Amino acid sequence: METSQPTKVTVQAVIQAPVEKVWRYWTEPDHITKWNQASEDWHAPRAENDLRVGGKFLTRMEAKDGSMGFDFGGVYDVVNRHEAIGYTMEDGRRVDIAFVDQGNETRVIETFDAESSNPVEFQQAGWQAIMDNFKAYTEQN
Repeated sequence: METSQPTKVTVQAVIQAPVEKVWRYWTEPDHITKWNQASEDWHAPRAENDLRVGGKFLTRMEAKDGSMGFDFGGVYDVVNRHEAIGYTMEDGRRVDIAFVDQGNETRVIETFDAESSNPVEFQQAGWQAIMDNFKAYTEQN
């Protein structure tokens, strides 16, 4: 039986903020709930984050009209402060995030294993929309 490697998808943004601020806004639940949605009709009413190797995180994502929602969570495999985060989602897919310190700006590069039930382009667009929300929130606050 052949096992195929998952398709890797990358999204990224350059945030006009130092890496310390970018890291804090990416990892603190009070900030996560402010930016972690792909569109205006969704929100993240709750986030929990135990930022350590073996620690778990969970973000509740819901449609604002209450029609649907889901928990997005996983377990951290890599936590290198101000440099990298890696985790395994509950369905076994991997995500790796690099924080590249560029002085007064930070490049965030997120690579994830695509799932098989939605087109890769759809997944990339959704994850990029969340990244773009993160960039806007971090730069404006």
